[in-house]
Amino acid sequence: MFRNRATKIVATLGPASSTETVIESLHQSGADVFRLNFSHGTDDDHRVRLEAIRRIEARKSTPIGVLLDLQGPKLRVSTFESGRAELTCGQMFVFDQVATPGNAERVCLPHPEIFAAANENDVLLVNDGLLRFRITKVTSTHLTTEVLTGGIISDRKGVNVPCAVLPLPPLTEKDRRDLTFGLELGVDWVALSFVQRPEDLHEARELIGGRAKLLAKIEKPTAVQQIAEIIEAADAIMIARGDLGVELPAEEVPAIQKRIVRLCREAGKPVIVATQMLESMVHSASPTRAEASDVATAVYDGADAVMLSAESASGQHPIEAVSMMNRILERTESDPSHRELMHAVAPRARATTTDAIGAAIRTVTGILPVSATITYTTSGATALCVARERPASPILSLTPSLGVARQLALSWGVSSYQVADATDVEDMVSKASSAANAVGIVAQEKPVLVAAGIPFGTPGSTNLLRIVWPVSQVTQP
Repeated sequence: MFRNRATKIVATLGPASSTETVIESLHQSGADVFRLNFSHGTDDDHRVRLEAIRRIEARKSTPIGVLLDLQGPKLRVSTFESGRAELTCGQMFVFDQVATPGNAERVCLPHPEIFAAANENDVLLVNDGLLRFRITKVTSTHLTTEVLTGGIISDRKGVNVPCAVLPLPPLTEKDRRDLTFGLELGVDWVALSFVQRPEDLHEARELIGGRAKLLAKIEKPTAVQQIAEIIEAADAIMIARGDLGVELPAEEVPAIQKRIVRLCREAGKPVIVATQMLESMVHSASPTRAEASDVATAVYDGADAVMLSAESASGQHPIEAVSMMNRILERTESDPSHRELMHAVAPRARATTTDAIGAAIRTVTGILPVSATITYTTSGATALCVARERPASPILSLTPSLGVARQLALSWGVSSYQVADATDVEDMVSKASSAANAVGIVAQEKPVLVAAGIPFGTPGSTNLLRIVWPVSQVTQP
């Protein structure tokens, strides 16, 4: 299925989108990658959804990406005598490690790593930041705090400690089990939650062993401080603005989003803008104007993908949410100022053959009426090289690997298909031209560009660019 847009849509599956009929409708409406959120649902739930995706993929003859999103370490308070307590601004409240139900004066916080990392005057957040506490005294078993923002605190609400780097393992035992299960199912991407440092990616990378690509979710201030190093260590980035907006002032998030998108484009790695993009469509059949503008901003910045969470997983209008996002993307990309704004922060070419080819493609597509840029790749590197430059033509990626084709479903402007190995350059050009005609993106009297690496099968060796004109053009004197 060839999309009339370059920015991709990631749709989360859940109770509202579990049947094969609904999943197929989501794909038909615009979803390019499906997210399996392992914070919710059972193994059987995820297996059924993935098997449905693969059947749809076979019917549509279009590679569909699947993203496994690991839960990560969840920090929560324990329980209360009455299930909840009401706290007032200015009162003292204690977090301790005493395993008894809490009250309006104290509650158990069963995470010794927080006590080890916390300092006086650090701010502690509960329930997505709705309650705020300033730590006034720290011991190995007690955090005495002053309530800065009061309200109702209840059983097992989440806890955030934005000022501290917590000595948490990047993968919990649940994550390891989920990762093993997901890799056995054949997921294409693995998202690691609550990344704090580039080192957090090492264990997951080793366990994955090349069977999937690794994505780092940016939702901690400590990750923002080392974002360049994390981008280098990961295969892709997700800007998870929900948790990031809890731990940072809301006014800082837009600038951070733009900076991360720019750095990912510079590195040539896919970047997803996520969380609350069309949040009102969880209940409403249409988004707010502000939400539509939020999605459009990510498109103007050149993000690879935008993501729906509760909107498609548990909302009342999952198909309408995907359709709406698809329309916003298409309309924004048709804006005459879209390319100008997107290229206002164009990535700088590095002194490599691969980058030189990518820069040349961007120049040629800006001069000639190119129907499509066709890449032939075994690892996906050539397609990513071309996508990095955001050329003014569709990108058709041909690869002998179905896994690579599915992974590229996340990349800006890339429509990827599995084809047989090419034997030589002429065979590659022939396969490229045939595929472009089959997809229907070749216009009469317009050339296509073909990019590849020679010798074939050598990852990262993009060194060939060929302009292929229609036969009628070539035979003219």
